[in-house]
Amino acid sequence: MTIDQQEVTIYTDGACSGNPGPGGWGAILFFNSNKIEKRICGSESYTTNNKMELMAVIQALKVLKCYSNVQLYTDSIYVKNGITLWIHKWKISGWKTANKLPVKNMDLWLELDKLALLHNINWYWVKAHVGNKYNEEVDMLARNSIYTNIS
Repeated sequence: MTIDQQEVTIYTDGACSGNPGPGGWGAILFFNSNKIEKRICGSESYTTNNKMELMAVIQALKVLKCYSNVQLYTDSIYVKNGITLWIHKWKISGWKTANKLPVKNMDLWLELDKLALLHNINWYWVKAHVGNKYNEEVDMLARNSIYTNIS
């Protein structure tokens, strides 16, 4: 690690009350071997769970102000597989799925791809609701933000 790099661990989650419906997202970021912690969250009045999962990751990466080595944990297979596997095929196919349909949430995928290229990210999927401390905390953050942040 050089002096202008930082080590960051991120947990993200999205939630929706109805799908579509009001939604929230949350992220917890740990900097410098967990000595500094930052929690962020937000909401939208009408959205989908997948959009909120993507927003959580996008907003977490926007917090990073310099090149970072990131360990990113999500319970969304959609996000993990989308950014590590599917996005390469979508770019080649003109943003079409294997069924030749337009990729949903393309605007968010483009933003996530742009942000992800700024960092060295290791992506991890964690099973939800099995007692992972930080996954549970970020789930609560996302769920609580559904109604508290909507203006």
